[in-house]
Amino acid sequence: MPCEFGDVFVGVDLGTQSVRALAVTGRGEVVGRGSATLVSRREQNRHEQDPTQWWPAVATATRQALSNVPPGTVRGVAVAATSGTLLLLGATGEPVTTGIMYDDTRATEEAALANEAGAATWAALGYQRMQPAWALPKLVWLLRHHPRAQDATRLAHQSDVVNRRLVGHEVATDLSNALKTGADLVTGAWPLAVYEALGVPNNLLPPLVTPGTRIGAVCATAADETGIPFGTPVFAGMTDGCAAQLASGALHIGSWNSVLGTTLVLKGVTQEPIHDPAGAVYSHRGPNGTWLPGGASSSGAGVIAREFPGDDLDALTRAARSYEPAVPVCYPLVSAGERFPFVAPGARGFLAGEPRGEAERFAAMLQGVGYMERLCFDYLDLLGAPLDGDLVLTGGATRNRYWNQLRADILERPVVLPENAEPALGMAVLAAGSHRDPVAAAADMVRVGVVIEPRPNSFGRFRAGYLRLVETLEQHGWLLSTTAAHARERTTR
Repeated sequence: MPCEFGDVFVGVDLGTQSVRALAVTGRGEVVGRGSATLVSRREQNRHEQDPTQWWPAVATATRQALSNVPPGTVRGVAVAATSGTLLLLGATGEPVTTGIMYDDTRATEEAALANEAGAATWAALGYQRMQPAWALPKLVWLLRHHPRAQDATRLAHQSDVVNRRLVGHEVATDLSNALKTGADLVTGAWPLAVYEALGVPNNLLPPLVTPGTRIGAVCATAADETGIPFGTPVFAGMTDGCAAQLASGALHIGSWNSVLGTTLVLKGVTQEPIHDPAGAVYSHRGPNGTWLPGGASSSGAGVIAREFPGDDLDALTRAARSYEPAVPVCYPLVSAGERFPFVAPGARGFLAGEPRGEAERFAAMLQGVGYMERLCFDYLDLLGAPLDGDLVLTGGATRNRYWNQLRADILERPVVLPENAEPALGMAVLAAGSHRDPVAAAADMVRVGVVIEPRPNSFGRFRAGYLRLVETLEQHGWLLSTTAAHARERTTR
């Protein structure tokens, strides 16, 4: 019999630096949460994680989240993970390669091969070409270069590894994570001719299912390790960006979710997929026949963690208010190469100008992220995407209230902050939506926290800095002149 908790759904989010788990009721009440740390290795254009750390971290996080939840109330679990993270598994599900992460761009040559082999397919799907950071080029790289590639029996995305451990057998992969591996989201199938041309064996390809499809139930071993009750249904999840969009409640045409964590991810809702000649924007399938176009930048809040380790960020934030605008202009690139709002494998971050101390350097980075976010929306406007719905901010950076205000000022529009902005909530919504319309589930489970209005005439202070960044990116040859011209034109509307 249900207790006072009602039905409870478990959402898990495998991020870059940690795993987070939430236990959430069908009314949106968080009744348990847990987390565990993950460790990455970055070196130039490479970013890897040891995949053997994922399962223990998930088990730790879910046990914490469910420590006070009656087992009989748990109705489902779904897992989100970083988009484009890939590895190869052996016959018993053990990793035979490292996990190559979402922003690893080593597979430049393989991306060119994938674009030659699949040009017609990628054009039909709207994103025109694969990027080196996408999963298919990295799969080809592993098959060509990894010494244990011959031992592989299955490709796996990050969430597939966890789902397989949850249910105790091989699992289908979801179309959301499979997009960057080349799955055709229109037909719901793998384009086998493309894989044959690239030398990818068909036996490596898992079955494909839509997000929210039941792919099994929690097995006895997993139940003992995770605290998730034996027999709990496991539902195919989504990428972290799509999960964050479900958590944001931005599920109506023209609405957008901007996720600012280590990197910046934008995702909106349209009736039809967006076709991008440059290949920076790609479209996931959304609930109720909609599409979720967006892009993942390599810029973001990760520059703060890298440049100010151990510093008092609250004090720096207070001091940053005195530098509106900062004299230097920052391109806040977390790792080498840019993916959105332009594709430039050779892009490198920079700070143009000399800051008057650490506070101004910090302010320039906060503003630089805001400028890049505005440039993303300028590019989406150029592509004809509807932008007239709500803009919801999620991600770890929303903990900085001043940064939220700064972003509203630079974007010149109100921003909505949900009460709970975690992708893990999105996966709880997806699990709940398996029993009904996921849009209706989101309406019940997502709660608005605050709405932040831009300060009057605030963008005037930042206009010159924004245009300097646009000009510098264009001069480097990374930003197309058509995009730069449109960004300039939009600042005068």
